[in-house]
Amino acid sequence: MTDVVVIGGGVIGSAVAYFLASDPAFGGTVTVVEKDPTYEFSTSARSVASIRQQFSTAENVAISRFGYAFLKEIGTHLAVDDEAPDIQFREGGYLFLGEEGDRAAFDRTLQIQRDGGAEVDRIDGSAAIAARFPWMNTEDLALAHLGLSREGWFDGYGLMRAFRRKAASLGVTYVAQQAVGFERDGSRIAAVQLSDGTRIPGGVFVNASGARARWTAEMAGIEGLPVSPRKRCVFYCETREPIPQGLLVIDSSGTYFRAEGQGFLCGRSPGPGEDDPENTDFDVDYSQFEDYLWPTLAHRVPAFEAIKQVSAWGCHYAMCLLDANAILGPHPDVPNFLFANGFSGHGMQQSPAVGRGLAEWIVYGQYRSLDLSPFGYERILEGRPLEETEVI
Repeated sequence: MTDVVVIGGGVIGSAVAYFLASDPAFGGTVTVVEKDPTYEFSTSARSVASIRQQFSTAENVAISRFGYAFLKEIGTHLAVDDEAPDIQFREGGYLFLGEEGDRAAFDRTLQIQRDGGAEVDRIDGSAAIAARFPWMNTEDLALAHLGLSREGWFDGYGLMRAFRRKAASLGVTYVAQQAVGFERDGSRIAAVQLSDGTRIPGGVFVNASGARARWTAEMAGIEGLPVSPRKRCVFYCETREPIPQGLLVIDSSGTYFRAEGQGFLCGRSPGPGEDDPENTDFDVDYSQFEDYLWPTLAHRVPAFEAIKQVSAWGCHYAMCLLDANAILGPHPDVPNFLFANGFSGHGMQQSPAVGRGLAEWIVYGQYRSLDLSPFGYERILEGRPLEETEVI
């Protein structure tokens, strides 16, 4: 018998385990079930791993503000035996580019961000953008938003390993098995069944199984969790001319790029109305680069006309199909089954706040630091979206 069982040992599951084990008011036991301890295909290992303040919901701005503060002090929080983890955190601003038709949406999100304490600079007009970024073709741009602080990128795999290592040092047990079923006792989950035929009885169960979250919920008899794996491809390229440092650029087309070593990473998420089917493989769609990314990049940055695509990989977003926002907390009819799902591409940066929040809910029966109740499962049942439009 263990007090809390976490299904999924990636960055979210390991963050929940760490915050539980480090809370002086929690005297219980925690077991994390993770089917692949190598994490070869996990989102934690394949993420472009970055953090920003520029979201369209106030709650996400607050979550990332805490995330930034946590990452800046990660050596204090997650050191083991005086050995501090190095997640290679690099500060750099997100630069969102917009055309004239994007103005109303940019105005709305800027107000939300500034009201939440985010420092974001508004750059108005094609000429002003060109003066600030002379290496960029701005002829079709009307405005841009640049994050001035609390943004950047880091080693996502390193963050996950740091959470896991610290949690283990605090007594958390990791079990290298796959959850294959649950045992119900009325309205409660009594135990999780594992692929080796064993079972783990528990008091609280946390679904932190990433893109597989819907199937984990179904094993618990919970239907309709709107979380689906959607494949994203990331390409690493090199160019003859140096590219801008210190920026993660999101083009008006949705394409993004940022510096990485001697080259840069790039990719995109499908826009509204584009085909984006459920997908569980990791095959790279190289036509995406040839047919779309390269022409789009070359249009925006003339230096990108001469680039070499060096490597690429596939990963999965655990997309929340209702509103592209996380689903957090207990199921109203199965109160000891908690969700930590549907992060839609921003789970890495949200892991510190989500881990802390769910730990608070388990220990105290309420969120104490940040009110995460707007992300609760009730909105799923009611079909009441909390829409996040800034999905990259």
